[in-house]
Order: sequence, then C-alpha cells, then structure tokens
Amino acid sequence: MKIGFDNEKYQTIQSEHIKERISQFDGKLYLELGGKLFDDHHASRVLPGFQPDSKLRMFQKISDSIEIVIVISAADIEKNKKRADLGITYDEDVLRLRGEFQGRGFMVGSVVITHYNGQPAAIAFRQRLERDGIKTYCHYLIEGYPHNVALIACDEGFGKNDYVKTERPLVIVTAPGPGSGKMAVCLSQLYNENKRGVRAGYAKFETFPVWNLPLKHPVNIAYEAATADLNDVNMIDPFHLEAYNKIAINYNRDIEIFPVLNALFEGIYGNNPYKSPTDMGVNMVGFCISDDEVCCDASKDEIIRRYYDATNKMARGACNENEISKIQMLFNQAKINTDFRRTTVAAKECLKRTGHTSSAIELEDGTIVTAHSSLLLGCSAALLLNVMKHLAGIDHDTKLIPQSMIEPIQYTKVNYLGGHNPRLHTDEVLVALSVLSNVDDRCTKALAQLPKLRGCQVHCTVMLSEVDQKIFKKLGVNLTCEPVLKK
Repeated sequence: MKIGFDNEKYQTIQSEHIKERISQFDGKLYLELGGKLFDDHHASRVLPGFQPDSKLRMFQKISDSIEIVIVISAADIEKNKKRADLGITYDEDVLRLRGEFQGRGFMVGSVVITHYNGQPAAIAFRQRLERDGIKTYCHYLIEGYPHNVALIACDEGFGKNDYVKTERPLVIVTAPGPGSGKMAVCLSQLYNENKRGVRAGYAKFETFPVWNLPLKHPVNIAYEAATADLNDVNMIDPFHLEAYNKIAINYNRDIEIFPVLNALFEGIYGNNPYKSPTDMGVNMVGFCISDDEVCCDASKDEIIRRYYDATNKMARGACNENEISKIQMLFNQAKINTDFRRTTVAAKECLKRTGHTSSAIELEDGTIVTAHSSLLLGCSAALLLNVMKHLAGIDHDTKLIPQSMIEPIQYTKVNYLGGHNPRLHTDEVLVALSVLSNVDDRCTKALAQLPKLRGCQVHCTVMLSEVDQKIFKKLGVNLTCEPVLKK
C-alpha cells in the first residue's frame, strides 16, 4: 500500500498538543471524543498509513494522566438501539468499550446515563452496572436545552446533574454512538467543577473534517460522503474567519451550536476561552499528511465506496434517495465517477466478456486480477484463488482444489444444509486450501499470500453474501459491489 500519512509524527504531535491544551486550564481538561478511538477504518482508508488504532496508541503515550468516562443515553437504552457495524445494543457496547479500554491499560472511571427520567430499562442497566462495581451517574433532561442558557447554567439545570468524580487531569468522554450527550456531560462537568473552585477546560477531538485542509480537498469531501446519511455539510468556519482572518474548515452542526456554546461558557465562567468552534478542536492530523496525492486518490476511492454502499442499501430496500443524491453531488465536486476506481472498470469488462458475474482486485503494484463465477465457484471465491496463484507465482491454469473435492462440499450444501447456491464461498475455498496444504505445498504457498491483500481494492458486479463480505473485511480488503442482488 502506498503511504500518504506519517503515523509516528501524528502520535507525537497530537499527544503534545493535548498536553498543551491541559496546561491552559487548571490542569483539568474534558475531551469530547467524536468518532472511533480504535478501529477507525475510515481514517485508515482516506489517509493511507494511518493505523486504525492510531488514536488509541497516541493516548497510550499519556495513559497515566487519562481516565475515561463512557456516556449512554437512557433513550437509547429504552429503544434497544444497536450499533449497525457490530450488531450489538448500545448498553452492551458500553460494557464492551469498558473491557477494551481496560484491556489496553486505561482507567475507566465511570459510566454516565444521560437524558435520565426514570426509564425502567435505564434503571435496570444502572443496577446491572452497580452490581458489577461500576460507578454510575445520572444526568437529567433540562427543559429548553441547549438554548435556555439562564436555566441550563444554574443549580436547577446543570446543578441538578450528578457530579462525576474524576481523578486525572485528562478526562476522555466517549460513547457508543452519536446523540449520547457527550458534549452536555462535558459542559455539566465544567459548571460543577467551577462551583468547586476548579476552572476545568473543554476540547473536542474529531478527526474530520480536517480544519487546515481546503474545503473541497478530497479528504474532506470523503468525510461528507461518509456522513451523507446525516446530511452533514463541511463549511468555512465564519467565527474563525472573523476572529483571525484565516480560513478553517468545520461542519454545520458545530458551527450552528457555537453561539449556544459561547453563551454557556459565558454563563459558567463569565467568558469563553474560544473564539470559534475550530478553536475548540485539538486535531493535528492535517499536519501529518506526507503525500497529498496518495491521500487524494485514496479519498476519491472512499467516496466511490460510500456511493456503492448507499446504492447497495437501497437495493436491499432502504429508502435513502437523498443519501445517494448527496454522494452523486460530491462526485461532481471531486471531479470523479465510478470509473475512477479501476476495479469497477475491470470487473464490468470481465462480465461483458464472459457473461458471468465477475470481480476484480487491484494489487499494490497496480496489477489487476479478475475472475468470474462458474458452476463450482462464486466470483469472489474464484478471485481469491486467482490472486493467490498470481502472487505465489503458480500457473493460472493450475487447479489447487480438485473438482473431486469441491463436488462433495456442494452436495452437502444443497442436500443436507438446504442451500440454493452450490457454488463455493470464499470461506469454503480457504478451508479447502487449508486442508490440502498438508499434502500440497502449492496450497501452503498460496495461503501465505493472503496478508498481501490488505489495503487492496476489490469490485464485484453483484452484491456478495454476508459470508463473502466478512471474509474480505477480515483480509483488510476495501470492497465495493454493484447494486445487483444475487439471483
């Protein structure tokens, strides 16, 4: 994979910048964490070289000064809201996140249940946490939030919330998903810390949009594509421009809420230490791009990937025309179409040439390998075999898995497991190769090529099964599919 981002530089300057921000206040900073702390695959796709756990590693450099507070909304508990990427409810994810953080040596101080109004499911969850010895606090609904500053910044507003006891100078406030109330928890703590004589600070840590890249830079356009379902819009920060006569990029929701935040800061402290929403951020990612062209190309690929993701959702029955229209508009801004992604062109040409569903992969050196479905193999399984043979220097016509082995597997799938598609999936091909590797060195050699697929681009002319999608994900492959359901 071509590298466009200096990961080591990022970890160093980002941690130093956060330390500087802590020192600007009374040695106490509440850091609202937007996006994912680990498994940040969007960032790793648009900034090649950015490791999915880069932010986590950066924080590990200063872990002795950190404690983590996890926030969850009582409304989300009541609704059994789920994370789409993991398929688990937000309350289960709180426990997962806590375990993940603790397993990496971080102190998880407590859990805050926001929007609390005595909801039975929230009460039950709090009791569960307390049985497990987890400190739990409740923050309540405040009428007129966030606009009724007079009520919010008083003892009947933030003052009614439980004061979250923290021990360390940097408190990271995170949550399973958006809308959990992270910002409100931070501001409530500022109010209650101030009452106790501590002038604590607030900062926001979001990677995108990148404030010191141009508005129409592909990296920032890719962020808009990623949030097209939320209709987020990147904008020039007007408050930053007015204060400093400098252009900085932020997004609509932070810009819209800033006058309210400004009033809340003034209500708590008498003044606001920040002149713009960009001022509140601590994101240094824009200073660590080492090859702009590589990041631009990767971001354009990501915009196309998001487009296919949206059209695939529609093919499955989602009503998301606005999301698709938004990304199509972003195509124009980035001056691309789906043909920018070389694998889409190659897969479609293979389909046209063979008449069978097809797939294509682009390797690190630019080589394109294609495959099509047959009576024995699906197009994704055939692609894996073709690319492994190519990388291992095995002749294309070599049959690594004999037909005599494939046919019994097909018989079992159809006659015993009730399957309708006898063709082997990617996982079945990999298992078969693994079994054969005991007696055939070529299979061993082929399997050894799998790590080389990480970061490669793949396109299929048909929507793949969940099984095939998961295998490509585990291999670290960036997959797109035409919005065509398998027959």
